[in-house]
Amino acid sequence: MVYSTNPDYEYDTGEDQEESTLDPRQQLLYVSLDKKNRKGKKVTLVEGFKGNSEDLKLLAKELKSKCGVGGSVGQGQILIQGDFRDRVLSLLKDKGYQVKKSGG
Repeated sequence: MVYSTNPDYEYDTGEDQEESTLDPRQQLLYVSLDKKNRKGKKVTLVEGFKGNSEDLKLLAKELKSKCGVGGSVGQGQILIQGDFRDRVLSLLKDKGYQVKKSGG
């Protein structure tokens, strides 16, 4: 659709609305260690977050600052540089999330 003369017409872009973020007690997050395709460097992955991307970015920022390292957010997961599984697990539990350690 390029143009409509109907003043009441609402164009649907086809994009889904972002889901609202669930309460931390209702979320189950998985924390794992990964070094595949990273030239042997270890990273801590947090997966399973249900919510909008802004809340995911805020959680990632807090985790990165508490661990004192860098990281990134993408594809619904948080990547923390280095092996910080135990620290991330305890930080997430303190915030009220249900957390499981996955992988080795």
